[in-house]
Amino acid sequence: MKIIIEDEKNHRFRLNETIEWLIGMVGYALILIAVSLLFPKTLQIDSNLFGLWALVAAIITFILNKTIKPILFWLTLPITGLTLGLFYPFLNVFILYIVSFLLQEHFQIHGIGMAFLIAIIISIMNMLMDTIVLTPLFRGKK
Repeated sequence: MKIIIEDEKNHRFRLNETIEWLIGMVGYALILIAVSLLFPKTLQIDSNLFGLWALVAAIITFILNKTIKPILFWLTLPITGLTLGLFYPFLNVFILYIVSFLLQEHFQIHGIGMAFLIAIIISIMNMLMDTIVLTPLFRGKK
């Protein structure tokens, strides 16, 4: 099912990407909240407006994944190739540390192990979201 809106000048807008983006942001925010509740000493999200800071962190993570991560991927391609792809999750860890730096006291990660765990959980969530939620929601969309 494709959701398309047309305005009076016959411009077509596809809402599928927007809905996918919103589902992904909520998923990222829920993962960050769950991990911060399970491991409060290693991932801290500001308790004032708790869900809002997780959502802001998810949005910044998404933006950095779309802008900086491709550049980092090309720069670290030889290392990723030599390690047979094992270095790739560390790009996500680096992105999470950038988010931690940008949000300062509102979002803090203590320890590389926790950042690596969050990166792996986000990767698994993306895979499950594609197969379980998004593909059945938008059948026929590639």
